[in-house]
Amino acid sequence: MFKKLLSFINRPTKAGEIMRFVIVGALATMVDFLIMGVTMYIIEPSEYPDFFSVFFGARSTPSLLAKLLGTGTGFLFGLVANYLFSVLFVFNEKGRSKTVNGFLLFAVFSVIGLLIHEIGMYIFSDQLLINEWITKIILTLVVLVYNYLSRKAFIFKSTKKEQTDEDQSDNSLL
Repeated sequence: MFKKLLSFINRPTKAGEIMRFVIVGALATMVDFLIMGVTMYIIEPSEYPDFFSVFFGARSTPSLLAKLLGTGTGFLFGLVANYLFSVLFVFNEKGRSKTVNGFLLFAVFSVIGLLIHEIGMYIFSDQLLINEWITKIILTLVVLVYNYLSRKAFIFKSTKKEQTDEDQSDNSLL
């Protein structure tokens, strides 16, 4: 069964690509969540009896500063992990992903995703008092869809004109 799943994931099809995107997104999200938790714990250790309690809720509502800095720091670490894994494993068409411009475009789309996260954290967690982790999980799913569509449409699409090896080496990141 594991072989069949691995075979499905490795297929050069849209379904295989989406599955790889979800797996890489889950790994990047774990990095994001871990770094968010570490950051919140560092900023407000008095809110949590121990480090692991940061993932189950604070004694009281964490400050907006802790939530926003935690979200932002987690995002940055998750961005780097997501970019590297996306280029190396996810997309069949590399398009302009391995160029400086491709990375910058990846980062711009990711910043838009971060803004969705930050505004959502403020509205749902700080204003409507919904648990910060429930809010983060829901926002992560919304941004997941946005990220796949924007990256597929603008970064990881086949180019009509193939660059020469010389052109790629001048502007290559990976």
